[in-house]
Amino acid sequence: MSVDALFRPFTVKSLTLPNRIVMAPMTRSFSPGGIPTSDVAGYYRRRAEGGVGLIVTEGTVVERPAARNDAKVPVFHGEALPEWRKVVEEVHAAGGLIAPQLWHVGSARGQGADWQPLGKVDSPSGFTTPGNRKLEPMTDEDIADTIAAFGRSARATRELGFDAVEIHGAHGYLIDQFFWNGLNDRADKWGGGTIADRARFGAEVVKAVREGVGPDMALILRLSQWKSHDFGAKNAHDPAELEQWLSPLVEAGVDVFHCSQRRFWEPEFEGSDLNFAGWTKKVTGLPTITVGSVGLDGEFIAAFGGAGSKPASLDGLIARLEKDEFDLVAVGRALLADPHWVEKIRDGRHDELKDFERAAMATLS
Repeated sequence: MSVDALFRPFTVKSLTLPNRIVMAPMTRSFSPGGIPTSDVAGYYRRRAEGGVGLIVTEGTVVERPAARNDAKVPVFHGEALPEWRKVVEEVHAAGGLIAPQLWHVGSARGQGADWQPLGKVDSPSGFTTPGNRKLEPMTDEDIADTIAAFGRSARATRELGFDAVEIHGAHGYLIDQFFWNGLNDRADKWGGGTIADRARFGAEVVKAVREGVGPDMALILRLSQWKSHDFGAKNAHDPAELEQWLSPLVEAGVDVFHCSQRRFWEPEFEGSDLNFAGWTKKVTGLPTITVGSVGLDGEFIAAFGGAGSKPASLDGLIARLEKDEFDLVAVGRALLADPHWVEKIRDGRHDELKDFERAAMATLS
């Protein structure tokens, strides 16, 4: 099958991509003290040199005490900002485009039995998992300060010369914790019995980021149904609920939805072959990014347990893209293992595609 559909330009607002391939955000934990190094800049530059249409950085956290759960995850404030400028300059020098992913982990704990939070943990209702209330819920002051922190990082995004911005609202982290009734049972305006009610916090974050980056920068919001600790969880159980969830976010200023699945080919709702990105585009009319095991035969959660993956056919993906089920395709592990993946796909060099091995996660190749 021809790969031409992957190599059509795409424009949203002032952002024009040379192709439909996005580098998915992947936590790397190579930024000691939260400061990205020259190795981090080189890692992103190599993907730009390899032809990625848009690079979305690993999650980089806003200015709240426990916004990250790993001391080597990069921050997006203070002393880190001059180093992020260097990342942007290297990517641009290689002809690439780049967006930071702004993040707050909320009550998601870090790795290891001896892990301790880096400050007061933010949580909608004090739950660490459904039914397990161990923390103090966020106060109105906490919520206001968190929204403002996203706004400050958004302003820095524009000032540093990034090309777009992405907000991490997926995978059971803070924004998603507000969306999900399993972790949000607040009785005030930040909670409620419907997904539209619980979308308020996310919408206010989007508004703050939109104000920070201005009207012309493309604003991407990453969403998922699944959570890192519950693969079967759903914020929306049918298309009607999906529309209720997404409408406030569209009104707040989202331009593109980045729709995370563990396997992009899986239908989102019974009775339709549309995946999460397909349904999101159908109910909002906005462009969407699909993601989840693109180009590999194994899904990425298994990689954390040591599982490798081999290259897989893109025919099913391209068939969906040709039907405009979604607009862009995010690639994670295949690009982590091989910065030249895009060129090899474009040029039909399939025999040169690399397997993904867990060892790739231990370096910034």
